[in-house]
Amino acid sequence: MGTFDGKTVVITGGAHGIGRATADAFIREGARVYIIDKQPGDWFVGDVSDRDTLEKFAAYVKAQSEQVDVLVNNALPVMKGIDECTWEEFSYALAVGVTAPFYLTKLLVPSFSEGASVINIASSRDRMSQPQTESYTAAKGGIAALTHALAVSLAGKARVNSISPGWIDTTGSDITGSDALQQPVGRVGKPEDIAEMILFLSSDKAGFITGENICIDGGMTRQMIYHGEHGWEYRG
Repeated sequence: MGTFDGKTVVITGGAHGIGRATADAFIREGARVYIIDKQPGDWFVGDVSDRDTLEKFAAYVKAQSEQVDVLVNNALPVMKGIDECTWEEFSYALAVGVTAPFYLTKLLVPSFSEGASVINIASSRDRMSQPQTESYTAAKGGIAALTHALAVSLAGKARVNSISPGWIDTTGSDITGSDALQQPVGRVGKPEDIAEMILFLSSDKAGFITGENICIDGGMTRQMIYHGEHGWEYRG
């Protein structure tokens, strides 16, 4: 028997990458999984930035299942920077990355089972940045903060946590050399690294964890970098 036999899991952006790996992991553990994604496929096709689409998806899930045990807000915001990002693009990134997780959670709360779990996918970019990434970074910072707010509001109804992935390769490539070695663990992350944490946070083993953000980045955000030390060199 799987850990999630008979459980209902809802995943946004579940067609590829972390979302697909998470769906496969829950299916392996016996869950019924409902996916929404813009990409055409054998799931509910739609854009989570659209209110009507979210309402239709929530109604679809409720019609198929009496309760929701796990909600994974994973849909990916657009990444554009201050030089080129338009008002519309920035607003769209926030709609996908913050508004949609809030509203879908709100729509599904009445169907949450006892001990339900919400997992929001943030990013290590919620605490560090590259130039020209404002839309994505703002969305990921927003969902990290939304997580602890929801955890308090939904106390007694659901546990709410977020995960901040670092560099996760979704192409299946064998990345070696400096790209791998700059991570303290010596490799780039895989979608399965995140999926396994989602399973844990959704399980009874994590029953005392809520409002938390867990950064899974191979230690990259913990590594202090100084020009001229340990082979690091700044080239401006």
